[in-house]
Amino acid sequence: MNTTRAIHGRRARRFSLAIAALVAVLAGCGDRPRQPGGPTSDGGPAAPQPPPDAAASSSAPVPAQAASSFAAASAHPAVPTAVPSASSDVVAGASQRYESGPSVIASDSIDGAALRKRHVERIKADDSPVTVLRGQGPLELGKRICEAVVPRRPAATPVLLKPNICGFDSVKDPAKSKGDDGVTGRITQPEFVRGVVQCLKARGHTKITIAEGCGHSHKFWKDIAQRTGYEAMAAEEGAALVAMDDDGVYDVAGDRPGKPLAVRGIQTTHVPTLLVPKVLAEHLDHGLFLSLPRLKMHRYSVISVGIKGMQGTVMLSDSAPAYKQKWRMHRELKAYLDTKSAGQEDRALYLSSLRVFAERMVDVLEISAPDAVLGDGAPAMGGDGFQVLHPTAEMVAIGGTNPVRVDRVAAELLGVWNSPALARELGGHRTSPLIDAAAKRFGLDLKATAITGDGADLLKSPRPVHYKAMAPFRLDWEPGQAPLPGGPAKGLDPAPPASKAPEGKQGEGPGGVPAKPEAHASPLPPGEQVVLDGKADDAAWSHAKAVQWDTDYAGKPTGLPTRARFLWSKQGLHALFELSSAGLNTDRSKPVGTERKGLYKEDCIELFLTPAPGSPRQYFEVEIGPFGHFFDIAIDRDARLEDTAWSSGATIATSQDAQARTAVIEALLAAPGIVGALAPNARLPMNLYRMEGKDPRHYLAWSPPRTSKPNFHVPEAFGVLVLDP
Repeated sequence: MNTTRAIHGRRARRFSLAIAALVAVLAGCGDRPRQPGGPTSDGGPAAPQPPPDAAASSSAPVPAQAASSFAAASAHPAVPTAVPSASSDVVAGASQRYESGPSVIASDSIDGAALRKRHVERIKADDSPVTVLRGQGPLELGKRICEAVVPRRPAATPVLLKPNICGFDSVKDPAKSKGDDGVTGRITQPEFVRGVVQCLKARGHTKITIAEGCGHSHKFWKDIAQRTGYEAMAAEEGAALVAMDDDGVYDVAGDRPGKPLAVRGIQTTHVPTLLVPKVLAEHLDHGLFLSLPRLKMHRYSVISVGIKGMQGTVMLSDSAPAYKQKWRMHRELKAYLDTKSAGQEDRALYLSSLRVFAERMVDVLEISAPDAVLGDGAPAMGGDGFQVLHPTAEMVAIGGTNPVRVDRVAAELLGVWNSPALARELGGHRTSPLIDAAAKRFGLDLKATAITGDGADLLKSPRPVHYKAMAPFRLDWEPGQAPLPGGPAKGLDPAPPASKAPEGKQGEGPGGVPAKPEAHASPLPPGEQVVLDGKADDAAWSHAKAVQWDTDYAGKPTGLPTRARFLWSKQGLHALFELSSAGLNTDRSKPVGTERKGLYKEDCIELFLTPAPGSPRQYFEVEIGPFGHFFDIAIDRDARLEDTAWSSGATIATSQDAQARTAVIEALLAAPGIVGALAPNARLPMNLYRMEGKDPRHYLAWSPPRTSKPNFHVPEAFGVLVLDP
């Protein structure tokens, strides 16, 4: 047996948690696009901002100059249009005699009570199927889904199309963002809208308007319409393109489509100060209103499709200008974000704000319900809808006349319908709380939703899910991988105690689904000590419970076990790793007393530890090889900072037995940022990893992130280190 020992005496310094950066990033969690070329939306001086519009519009295409591998993954070229079927109007009741009923518009207001009655009755009675179509591109799918589901109206009927043009954070320079222009993949693609327009024109419609409410200046609207190609597309197709926003300055002449009209008779709702733009009120009154969202995940509302997309159709009179008050739809979210900026994570507060937001969005849906929802999924987008994009393998369109049922099918396509893993994180909600609230309000049995179309077979087997929430959790799963955790989450309902599981095994939640693992660090008993010699024979280690794993990053067993034990004291965190089936693939010509960049390319273990649970994306990484080589770094993923000057203050001792293929690593981590986090009953997010072998190369994980490729930097997948009293 060979033994090595190294003491690393670099000046340890406390990791800055960069609270200001966290606040700035969270402020971008809303759908509040920044004006291209500057930090403010109108090019003027920056002004104090309201809470982030964490719940705005939906997703679309890229300018040609931004073409890249990123763009190729997010937007697909159009293909020749298929000839529509002679009997393509398959939605039950879609072609029944159309009666608009009495007008709901007065001079400067609309009858909200009448609209609600009309829409509630229709949605409750609408059990028509939801159509799922597979295709080759957005233009083709836009035409076909329109033919399949849009109700037929007389050719003279004016039509309003509401795509998601503004559902992104900010415009980016593709050259500096790996080909990402900040817009592509987030908004409804113009070619999808073009397909719908051409379908309507083929039916004889001559008055077609494309409109969206962004909550920004007219300068921003004009710029984004040009950048995205909407301006050119609308001109080519002879459709009007208007903003459903009125700031009292730019929209003061002509038809004034963005003029806000008061909504009467909604005092008892969650949106008593709601305003509806004139162009929408007119189409709700005597036209055809179609919602064309991008099918995508949303970091706050889980998905952004039919229900969520209606936020872009309204304004609020709480303050002036009204078009900038959309954020008040989820104003309670600010309290949660304030706790996060203070280094806390209050999931109950998060859920409370989300449920109130869901009720408000259903109130809006009752007033501005579209006659049909046509969802652009060419491709659909997993991720968070803004910064993290994960395109689906298929290109689809989903449509129907019942917006709640369309959302339910879209949720299933994106892997978040009837999801135990989502319920674990969202207080029992197995899908978007917006869908739950709408189903309850309209008395709908969504399980009975009929699904038709040539893409319906996609939903006959479990769907992949890739979701990154605003709250600190993430769901990533592909068919064939181990199930995601499905038990109740900590802080919502008590999770099964880890102590009931056999030593070294992860606990299980309901249905045998593995729960996030817990490791326990016992306090170093008084009078005892740990001598760092790589022998692991000190009596103190007998007080430490071992955890063991052999799973790789995807959760698959490898037969390469690793055991770990932890103790804590005022000196720091004591860690013991015992490696079996060790190949000892290490370049021993490198000195062990000098920090070793690139150590992860050789055999090593890695410990990721979050010192402040309320800031889960700020953590320490410590890599240690079987001969004592090391590398440590402090990471802030929100601020995109990597502090390689940070020191873990590690003292390391190792031993190896090449014949037995084993290695022992003992370490004391004494950095102030670690010592300061050690307290009785503390629960610190942590993950443990091991790199082993050359061919094949194994990437082992104690709490598998279940990513498509090896990626250890997934803090949402961390387990927990519990500091026993």
